Amino acid sequence: MSDLPEHVSRNREYWDAQAADYEETGLRNWGSEEPSWGIWSVPESQVGMLPAELEGRDAIELGCGTAYVSAWLARRGAKPTGIDNSEAQLATARRLQERFDVEFPLIHGNAESVPLPDASFDVAISEYGASIWCDPYLWIPEAARLLRPGGELVFLVNSVLGMLCSGDVGATAERLMRPQFGMHRFEWPDDDSVEFHLPHGELIALLRDSGFATEQLIEVRPPPDATTNYDLVSLDWARKWPCEEVWRARRI
Repeated sequence: MSDLPEHVSRNREYWDAQAADYEETGLRNWGSEEPSWGIWSVPESQVGMLPAELEGRDAIELGCGTAYVSAWLARRGAKPTGIDNSEAQLATARRLQERFDVEFPLIHGNAESVPLPDASFDVAISEYGASIWCDPYLWIPEAARLLRPGGELVFLVNSVLGMLCSGDVGATAERLMRPQFGMHRFEWPDDDSVEFHLPHGELIALLRDSGFATEQLIEVRPPPDATTNYDLVSLDWARKWPCEEVWRARRI
């Protein structure tokens, strides 16, 4: 019997099964000179997700998947470490490390409980990794533990509005589909994964209580010609309202 929390065990099985479907995306992102973010691949020049200073900084990617974000960090002079719940995803990451001749440590583990010392990093980052697949009441305090004073936390998630307009099936609607009060754990009828999403007020309070000062909320808007492989939301919807948001916070 696994000693992992129930949602972590379920998500591990889910992502091990899904890993092959993300190999092409991983390869494309590893080969990209400019980072791009989210389901619409919005360029870094328009989002501004990466910290301005990365040279020589220790960074951890929480829920790294195929680790292309860590590769982008490494190419900018950072010293990244990736941790992911899926060994199958990490196998892809290791193949891509060899192909692109970019090496950094990869850990198979739960980002809610990272087997590394306190104050090991200057940057913690997550793009649809721990930021939605781990319980924020566990992974955010863990990120705080891992960061040195002044360290930066940056993460990309589905927007609160997007989640409120999403039902159990079908694309995002132009009306509210669920209550905001009580947002936390989300499960979907068509798969066996578990996601976590908090409303803004609760997330700000959690960041504060975990030792962070919230610095910026970036509501991501895709360009008019953006495309996506996901059917979660239409481009028309995402051009009217944010379907993704980036949070930036600093360890006090």
